[in-house]
Amino acid sequence: MRTLKVQVPVFLLFVVMFDWIGFGQTRTVGLFLNDTAKAFKGYTLFAPKQNTMTYLIDNTGRIVHQWTASKYPPGQSVYLLESGHLLRTCMTQGNLGTGGGEGGRVEEYSWNDSLVWSLDYSTSTYMQHHDIKRLPNGNIIMLVVEKKTTAQVLAAGFDTSKIQEPDFQQKQMLLPDAVVEIQPTYPVGGTVVWSWHVWDHLIQNHDATKSNYGVPSAHPELIDAAGDHKNLPLFWNHMNSIDYNAAFDQIALSVRGNSEVWIIDHSTTAAEAAGHTGGKGGKGGDLLYRWGNPITYGAGTANDEKLFQQHDAEWIKAGCPGAGDIMCFNNGVGRNYSTVDEITLPVDSKGNYTLVTGGAYGPTALTWTYQATPPTSLYGADISGAQRLPNGNTLINNGPLGTFIEVTSTGTVVWKYINPVDLTGPLTWSGTIPDDATHPGEKMNSVFRTYRYATDYAAFTGKTLTPGNYVEQYATAVASGTKQMPNSLELFQNYPNPFNPSTVIEFRLPLEGYVTLKIFNTLGEEVALLLCDVRPAGSYTVSWNAGSVPSGMYFYRLQLRPLGDGSTLFQQTKKLVLLR
Repeated sequence: MRTLKVQVPVFLLFVVMFDWIGFGQTRTVGLFLNDTAKAFKGYTLFAPKQNTMTYLIDNTGRIVHQWTASKYPPGQSVYLLESGHLLRTCMTQGNLGTGGGEGGRVEEYSWNDSLVWSLDYSTSTYMQHHDIKRLPNGNIIMLVVEKKTTAQVLAAGFDTSKIQEPDFQQKQMLLPDAVVEIQPTYPVGGTVVWSWHVWDHLIQNHDATKSNYGVPSAHPELIDAAGDHKNLPLFWNHMNSIDYNAAFDQIALSVRGNSEVWIIDHSTTAAEAAGHTGGKGGKGGDLLYRWGNPITYGAGTANDEKLFQQHDAEWIKAGCPGAGDIMCFNNGVGRNYSTVDEITLPVDSKGNYTLVTGGAYGPTALTWTYQATPPTSLYGADISGAQRLPNGNTLINNGPLGTFIEVTSTGTVVWKYINPVDLTGPLTWSGTIPDDATHPGEKMNSVFRTYRYATDYAAFTGKTLTPGNYVEQYATAVASGTKQMPNSLELFQNYPNPFNPSTVIEFRLPLEGYVTLKIFNTLGEEVALLLCDVRPAGSYTVSWNAGSVPSGMYFYRLQLRPLGDGSTLFQQTKKLVLLR
């Protein structure tokens, strides 16, 4: 198992500090790094948690497509389907609040942002939440929370003194999870064709008068009503991701409340899913596999815990290094740092999992992990996710901070982007990201999850993906020189910045004239001449490959001398950073 630790260069820290002290503005959102030689080329999909739009951006941070028709913030996941449609969950603020991950509605939009299907799944007794997944047959599996009354909780043998107070006393309910499969009916609604419920697979050793009384350690396939042996929150299981393995016809669930990943059999009938026999695995709806916190089934102690309220447990897809392994964002609640962890499952070619009687499910060690240096520099207490890319890199979303990074298999950060959208809409490139007062440690630009899609992904066939504007906003620059032309001559901040070895400079001319664009070092010496020509009014983009120029801070200066006016000069200057 390789543990990766990455040291942030001291030079970079110096540059950021100098930028703030010397110039008064520092980039806070948008693209920070794009190593074009090492970053996986594709398009990144994300939906800001606090707003209703969904963006698809290229590796330079430019919008290539967006969906804006939905009236709802995400609730929480969004996916780009092979058809080019957007499958999106919605936060509806329904009647059954969980305190995290509320949803209640699913929408499907065409590439052109037309609503083609919707499903409302929220009542006073159940609600879709967090995540969904489209199956190969077109059906959708989704996480659903369901209400259990105090009478039902007692009948199931729970020790109610262990349920979080005063919430349980006030609300008189517990909210366990279920999985529901929907066959969509276009354009609205659908039919439940299969379901699986935690409540059908409980065991407990608190109340011997109940039918599910037993010894939890003798039944790792069942779910102990005592959970992780701490006080149970009302949103007990708090599942936050669902994934599907077509080869095995199995479903993986990220169970935050237990700090575990569970795998269940989808090949069962609805009746078998409620029982303990049947299906390819022969266990009905009982757990086929579980990993992360063996104390929950009496096969370990607190010292054996591997997951700490993780999110986004998914099988690594075919065509990617590690295919068939499971990877998740291990939030690290309680240890105060996050990692991205990959495990190789103890499974045979038929989907059967190995377990030594009386022991814990393997593996005992991680196959791969990413850990920042210092560890606390990557910490997201909730939401977040990770995706293995075809080139072996891993895309990581630190959800509470809306920060996306791409790292190589050896831990080098090769791409970094910070979501520029909060509740009010897109921020300026140097704007302050507000804190989320309702979620300590979280910013208002938070993002539940991100996905990078390859340029040859089926959704893009026949589509025009022309890079457009950046998501973040740029104020009109004020010209400086012998004369000023407010709101006219515009020189924009280069992208990316810092950069290595190439960057892009964009500018706009209000009228025709002689134009020069030059690069200078901090001594005022000219390093490069990028443009010297007569240009008409309009917008322009110029690239600079720094080649063998050494790392450091440089300045780029745009000058415009209008035709027929030899005495007038307009100019603007900005700085850029080359970081090798």
